[in-house]
Amino acid sequence: MTQSTILIDGLYFGESPRWRNDRLWYSDFYDKAVKSVDLQGEARLELQLDEQPSGLGWLQDGRLLVVCMESLALKRLEKNGLVLHADLSQYSKHLCNDMVVDKQGNAYVGNFGFNLDEEMQTRGVESVIADHPKANIVKVTPQGDVSVATGGMSFPNGSVITTDGKTFIVAETLGLCLTAFDIDENGSLSNRREWAATGARVPDGICMNADGNIWAANAVNNECVLFAQGGEVLEVVNTSQNCYACMLGGEDGKTLFMLTAQSSQAQIVSAKRTGKIEMTKVASPRAGRP
Repeated sequence: MTQSTILIDGLYFGESPRWRNDRLWYSDFYDKAVKSVDLQGEARLELQLDEQPSGLGWLQDGRLLVVCMESLALKRLEKNGLVLHADLSQYSKHLCNDMVVDKQGNAYVGNFGFNLDEEMQTRGVESVIADHPKANIVKVTPQGDVSVATGGMSFPNGSVITTDGKTFIVAETLGLCLTAFDIDENGSLSNRREWAATGARVPDGICMNADGNIWAANAVNNECVLFAQGGEVLEVVNTSQNCYACMLGGEDGKTLFMLTAQSSQAQIVSAKRTGKIEMTKVASPRAGRP
């Protein structure tokens, strides 16, 4: 096992890390902000919002896309500020969450599907994992057209697209697995199959390396885990607290960034800045998207 080091602390709850232009971009839920940080730990405010941001991505021309959790919307940053890119409310429930954008600018956005915090508190983790409402993954074209890419998902969370653009893989957090789909020519998802079962580990954010393996943040433990297709655990990095998101980046793509927090419960993490960005060096560099 490898132990991470701290790049920065003082976050509320970091999510959706993305390596771009020599900086790690990320959302901080309860700061209602998109920020970035360099390898020296110098953080910068990129965008202030009036609600919680989550998934981040960019269109082909470089315009930023931001998932706005509470309004169930995907917004686009223009010179005059954020504008509505797509209303996701018809196909999404409770809170929208993570996202991946393909090279054509199609965005795939997940959502909670129900009030996770409330259900966890009243029924407990095991009961919620055993029985919960299913959710959609919504596809948004570069023009803002919205459709259901696939349904019946057990809390779809972090997702990746393989380097060849042909396979979409998503963490089903409450399904305790990584699930793969073929990406059809029109951007729809088909041929659903299990890519890897994660056992007792609860996968949240994910990223892919050049060997075709996937790093997954474990939302219920202090670790980030490298899975091979089929579920073999190849490597474990220990973090200082629960790990909720990860991304490969740095100059050579071999720095693994991990976003950690004491809890995922809003009332706990919104009260105190205990979130961190942790990191370590790994052998295989980043691949695919995001």
